[in-house]
Amino acid sequence: MTTGTDGVVHLRAGGVSLVVETGGGLPRIVHWGEDLGDLDPSSVRAVATSSVPPVVSGPVDEVVPLAVLPEAHRGWLGTPGLSGHRRGRHFAPAFVTAAVEAQTSDGGAQRLVTHARDDDAALSLTVTIELAPSGLVSLDAALTNDHPTEPYQLDALLLALPVPTLATEIVDFTGRHLRERSPQRHRFTQGTHLRENRRGRTGADATTLLLAGTPSFSFESGEVWGVHVAWSGNHRTLAERSAEGQGVLAGGELLLPGELELAPGETYTSPTVYGAWGRGLNALSWRFHEYLRARPGHPSARRPVLLNTWEAVYFHQDVDALTQLADVAADVGIERFVLDDGWFRGRRDDTAGLGDWYVDTDVWPQGLHPLVERVRERGMQFGLWFEPEMVNPDSDLARAHPEWILGPGPSLPPEARHQQVLDLADPDAFAYVLGRLDAVISEYDVDFVKWDHNRDLVAPGRGPRRTAGTHEQTLAVYRLVDTLRERHPRLEIESCSSGGARVDLGILQRTDRVWASDSIDALERQHIERWTRLLLPPELVGSHIGSAWAAATGRTHELEMRAGTAFFGSLGIERDLRHADAEERAALQAWIALYQQHQELLHTGRFHTVDHGDPSLHVHGVVAQDQAEAIYSFVAVATSEYARPGLVRLPGLDPDVSYDVRPVPLAARVEKFMGFTAPPWWADGITLPGSVLSRHGVQIPALFPERLTMVHVQRATAVAR
Repeated sequence: MTTGTDGVVHLRAGGVSLVVETGGGLPRIVHWGEDLGDLDPSSVRAVATSSVPPVVSGPVDEVVPLAVLPEAHRGWLGTPGLSGHRRGRHFAPAFVTAAVEAQTSDGGAQRLVTHARDDDAALSLTVTIELAPSGLVSLDAALTNDHPTEPYQLDALLLALPVPTLATEIVDFTGRHLRERSPQRHRFTQGTHLRENRRGRTGADATTLLLAGTPSFSFESGEVWGVHVAWSGNHRTLAERSAEGQGVLAGGELLLPGELELAPGETYTSPTVYGAWGRGLNALSWRFHEYLRARPGHPSARRPVLLNTWEAVYFHQDVDALTQLADVAADVGIERFVLDDGWFRGRRDDTAGLGDWYVDTDVWPQGLHPLVERVRERGMQFGLWFEPEMVNPDSDLARAHPEWILGPGPSLPPEARHQQVLDLADPDAFAYVLGRLDAVISEYDVDFVKWDHNRDLVAPGRGPRRTAGTHEQTLAVYRLVDTLRERHPRLEIESCSSGGARVDLGILQRTDRVWASDSIDALERQHIERWTRLLLPPELVGSHIGSAWAAATGRTHELEMRAGTAFFGSLGIERDLRHADAEERAALQAWIALYQQHQELLHTGRFHTVDHGDPSLHVHGVVAQDQAEAIYSFVAVATSEYARPGLVRLPGLDPDVSYDVRPVPLAARVEKFMGFTAPPWWADGITLPGSVLSRHGVQIPALFPERLTMVHVQRATAVAR
């Protein structure tokens, strides 16, 4: 960290520079992007000076600064960073910086903390800008109402990062149940491109990352900037460009009308807004991956392979059948057995029982103990499904406590999945849910919880006045998860929400993986996981091998496609293995063993998504941090217009080292059709320098649509120069 004259600070890490001007008003980011090198203090000041634009006709008669919290009172006519008022007054605060602290965290992050105040509005603000060792930027703000008697109505608080004029395209994401994280590309024009989420959860259609970049930016080329709002409730993300050419990416919580009134002395703390820059989407994603992997509580690379019972038995639970399933699971190498929905009182389908977190003795007369004991005897961990935030109207809980259900007034919102939402901000409702989850987890010493959330929050009024309650609900969910983790330090939790509708870094501060989608159709998963991995490394993305026939789509895929897709995530199986024949069980056992063999590589290496000229071919791989080893996958996601895939590059390797390239035997398919052959090197492998593999590539077999093949690459010898 270098401090220039007049309060300009240069932060550098991970190939990224952040130049911040801190004098006078709120901090302003002068440069966010590629490392500017080792600048002396005078040069740091000169960067800021040389970046000041000229005054032009039309706007105010001075340069309008863009602070990390954009200020309307200084002439910013775009979306303001702070929206609020005190009975109609103080709607455009004028903050003055009182102090700036430069800090370095224990983990090596560089941090600027700015304390500012508007005495007239009786508001104080603390803004924290941090640059992690990976080059990931994070912004946080805390707003305090300093007035001794009057409340302050807070409507919005957004944090912003500038992007240059050369960023002319936007990519954001949308989606739906069973088809999450679908990219959309637009021109970055003047005006505001706004994504608002009012679902009360992150949302299957959440943008996850809002990206702006140079024309046609892709995984391996172009400059790209992106932001993510780490919040599991309502949120806003926007890309905005003024008539003067200033571009900005911003985000924060979306507050419902009247939702947040700060009492005297009360403080609102914003969600963290993360920003990443990279030359290509891969480089941008590595900043998130490295940041997450550096966390003290990040899951180890050795992720247990699990079996989830949902698509095996659905609600048809039976102790003998599930014990048999556990035996087969252990035989093929499963390490964690997860009992899904249907184990609790009155739960024979999804219309009843939700909220009654007691083991159903009609189905389990001895409780879950016989199954849990058998699971543990076979050397597996035990996991259990909960949906703690929801309730069926047909439940003992709903009949006893209708006042615990969120809604706008006397009538309830429309049901979804036959469910309503519990008001976890109600202390009594919170205590009940915490008590029941804690009791069940303690009784069975549960190792893993699949935490589901299967409906949006519609008109979520709470309390006697039925005021908007999404903000308090989100914080209550965080408290609930945090409290359970404190009481059960070994417990792992998966964030599931109708599949992938709660994938954000807010929930991942306190959980160990996400369920990317309820669809385990391998073709859909190729698309869904490709874009989920922009934010999350593979070990945080649950990915399961399902049956040959996919329940979500009706498609049929061979095992290589299903297993080779799930291989690049946190691996699981979700099917009734009792009905698998000996050949398939042996094949599944081999895939699990292959995954376990390469887990260190898969869950610590750099993930590369390859720009290939044929959109019908997905190419991706993981390269070890020391570049000694890699695994690449080639997936035909559609019928190609070409007869052959052409040369396929294997990026990320050391150009000065020779590598042995061999097909992975479990996925070394050569299609048998009208004279198809493999490339000449395919049978015995080939040895080539990393420079050739990365820049020129190799031929791979022609693939039928919805098939895949894989290669394993290992360092051979140094290339002579």
